Amino acid sequence: MADYPIPQLGYKTPLEVANTPNMDMLASKGKIGRFLSIPDGMEPGSDIANMSILGYDPKTYHTGRAPIEAVSMGIELAPDDVAFRMNLVCLEFKADSIIMKSHSAGEISTEEAKELVDFLQKNMDFPDGIRIYPGVAYRHILVWKNAPPANTLPPHDYLEKDMSWYLSDKNNPVVSFIKSSWPLLKDHPVNRERKRKGLNEANSIWLWGQGKSPKLPLFKDKFGLSGGIISAVDLIKGLGKLAGLVPIYVEGATGYIDTNYKGKAEKALEFLEKHDFVFLHVEAPDEAGHNADIEAKIYAIERVDQDVLGTIIKGLSRFEDYAVLVISDHYTPISKRTHTSEPTPFACAGKKHILSEQKSSLKFCEKDAVSSGIVYKGDELISAFLKCS
Repeated sequence: MADYPIPQLGYKTPLEVANTPNMDMLASKGKIGRFLSIPDGMEPGSDIANMSILGYDPKTYHTGRAPIEAVSMGIELAPDDVAFRMNLVCLEFKADSIIMKSHSAGEISTEEAKELVDFLQKNMDFPDGIRIYPGVAYRHILVWKNAPPANTLPPHDYLEKDMSWYLSDKNNPVVSFIKSSWPLLKDHPVNRERKRKGLNEANSIWLWGQGKSPKLPLFKDKFGLSGGIISAVDLIKGLGKLAGLVPIYVEGATGYIDTNYKGKAEKALEFLEKHDFVFLHVEAPDEAGHNADIEAKIYAIERVDQDVLGTIIKGLSRFEDYAVLVISDHYTPISKRTHTSEPTPFACAGKKHILSEQKSSLKFCEKDAVSSGIVYKGDELISAFLKCS
């Protein structure tokens, strides 16, 4: 959700402009501040950010993004297996350049993507020790036994940029794989239909985020709480499974702007009838940031506030005690279309604060989070949250 001031919004951020009474209430009645979700020297990825939020030090436990997603998909990695994230992307081929048009192949559907990945499984000339697995939307996994060292790049970091310099590296085995997908995807019926509709085609695979299988201590052993995790994104679900959190399925959860916001909240409340803790993740504001879509980002933020947070706060009234934390896992500024690593805003409050008379009038936004002077790092955030009920 977090962003930089935007000229089209009068140099305000989407969080400042959005109507967010529930987030503002948490900020006003509880505690607002910032959290260093990306430790110094590490890449500002969602894997690292969410691992930090859950209280796990990425410098100790992080081995790569793709192996976390593989766990969510039920893929068992042998000690010598290296998992890669395999995006379906849209490249624009010009006479003197190859432009990264879309890291998500124009937000391709899971059904379309599965057809393409199944086709690649049957028709790509894979060396021994390589297998691919279809995932959700544009996000898939390639597992490479004894993979050689390779330079990879997150595609969302290079939107609208020329990638010909990278794709001309004949010594990079990943580049060879990427290019081998081009003739197979170019005239596939799924892409012909997308082109007919004026949509971005999924005309290339893109490998990145590689690593070997990680091991995390259980969340229950660290914090004494049984818990679950709700997300449409395999990365977040995999992280939860590694921590021993129960994956909670929500019908209609897509990872896009059309996700089932209220359904996620209702499932969280249902789970809390018998358990202690839920980590609920919504991808939509991040996707809007990558797409540089200001209107969609504000819309997603308001749906999170009304349909997710509002539903949860209302439903929690039947419980004896509770605490709620809202946080942007990292910045995804509209102006950059990728993640950045500055401390990100959070707000949390317990039942006694939420039911009290409001003492201040704060906005859940970057500016008020900075003004508080609070900056947590490591496991300080989750420790403070678990004490604020």
